[in-house]
Amino acid sequence: MNSTSAWQRVSKRRPCPICGKPDWCLFSGPDDSPDAAICARAESGRRCGEGGWLHVLRDDGPTWSPRVRRIELSAAQIAAATTDFAKLAADFRAAVRPEALSRLAVGLGVFVESLRRLGVGWASKHGAWAFPMYNADGKTLGIRLRLPGGRKLAVKGGKEGLFIPDALNVTGNRLLIAEGPTDTAAILDFGFMAIGRSSCTGGVALLIELARKLKPAGVVVVADADAPGRRGAESLAGKLAAYCRDVRVISPPAGAKDARDWKRKGATAADVEAAIDAAPVRKLRVSVRKRKAEHDAKRK
Repeated sequence: MNSTSAWQRVSKRRPCPICGKPDWCLFSGPDDSPDAAICARAESGRRCGEGGWLHVLRDDGPTWSPRVRRIELSAAQIAAATTDFAKLAADFRAAVRPEALSRLAVGLGVFVESLRRLGVGWASKHGAWAFPMYNADGKTLGIRLRLPGGRKLAVKGGKEGLFIPDALNVTGNRLLIAEGPTDTAAILDFGFMAIGRSSCTGGVALLIELARKLKPAGVVVVADADAPGRRGAESLAGKLAAYCRDVRVISPPAGAKDARDWKRKGATAADVEAAIDAAPVRKLRVSVRKRKAEHDAKRK
């Protein structure tokens, strides 16, 4: 070791090669392969005054390799890396008691069979009903939780996806898109092919992917009867119009706030059909912007 080498203070970028800390210690030699270190924390056989203990890292011996920095993962990242959401959803489904599911269906005003098609389960740890969320290929991305009072949460570590029932067959059929799993259940009760999105603005990319994959005869976005719901539905319809020729938007009539409330107030499949038939087909709007140079040339 060259005893005349300049000592440098460690930092976050160059932590101590002995204790790994970014302060108090010193090192000597190249940044990426120090000759020696004076560590204020780890003892050795040679004390260097108040600075700490000397550690020779290279003296015709092996070259020191920088320590691998530890990356602290958040609880959500750890859960995402370790949770098998498909298995968890299956466990939740197996925990459902028929009598409890019947009470839930009555309280929501939907059929038990529609809830079963959506894979409803019971998450006893959370005291909540659980609805799996999928991507366009059927992979379970996450799980929505619905507490008895109606509050909505999700299992940590998952991603938002789509509520897709089993036995979904859109060949020659319209596909209706509702907001949330219980509204999706209401649309299924009417006998339509339906899926749900996580919110009035969620799942756009997944819905486009699913529409391209399934190629339904038409798509109907069922909006909640409030301003955010209508805006979200119109925005989605405008994007889906690029992939489907027949895209429409409907919402419940005055006095009903969403699809499930519409059904509870006495709507029938014929009422929904009439609303669909009355809704205009959304047209794909293409906006072409001229280059400034071309615009200026035409003005001359």
